[in-house]
Amino acid sequence: MLLAIDVGNSKVAYGIFDGGKLKTHLSIATGIHRSSDEYASLLINLLPHHGVTKDDIKEAIMCSVVPPLATVFEELCQRYLGVTLLVVEPGLKTGVRINMDNPREVGGDRIVNAAAAYRIYGGPAIVIDMGTATTFDVISEDGTYLGGAIAPGMETATEALFTRTARLPRIELIRPPNAIGKSTVAAMQSGVIFGYVGMVEGLVGRLSRELGGKAKVIATGGYAEVIARETKVIEVVNRHLTLLGLQLIYDLNRP
Repeated sequence: MLLAIDVGNSKVAYGIFDGGKLKTHLSIATGIHRSSDEYASLLINLLPHHGVTKDDIKEAIMCSVVPPLATVFEELCQRYLGVTLLVVEPGLKTGVRINMDNPREVGGDRIVNAAAAYRIYGGPAIVIDMGTATTFDVISEDGTYLGGAIAPGMETATEALFTRTARLPRIELIRPPNAIGKSTVAAMQSGVIFGYVGMVEGLVGRLSRELGGKAKVIATGGYAEVIARETKVIEVVNRHLTLLGLQLIYDLNRP
């Protein structure tokens, strides 16, 4: 089985693939100061609840937006799983060409998402990943990664309102009954959720015009479904796009 690891700013997502199919998935909170022993303990104790043991894992691949954790997971895989971790980094075959001023600065998760979207849905495509940051990644018809846009994530924006203002509370990110909020909480929910719907629609429109035509719009990440319910520009929600991309890239670079 293949262990795919997506290390994000807020959570670490794991996918277990058996014969190229996603067998199960799980996630834990990202801890920048956690050791490989701590991450290993959490993972190995959770695996049996998903019908997997550590001995079932024979291969591993990772993308990460938290550079200090790269060596932590390399050590975890080597010491506790007995496998060598393949890390998504420049020089790896991904199935997409990168047309950027500095290709090395593009986050591995964005390239993985682009590779998965192009392989599964074709091009042109726009991938919206709604996590700690909200990223828009654009892939041309011939599979070239063209770049995109980065904005604060919904939770990041909400937390900023709570921490940087004296009277605004921390809120749950659920759809309010109306755009006109009748309470402070409802007003904040309207501003964040409907505000992000407007941002998604506006940016997709601009990106599509620069592409010169309509593109398939795929959303992933923790808040993808919340926003997709409010707009028609998102055509597909694929919660596991990054994990699927890691599996596809591992196949392209299989030792």
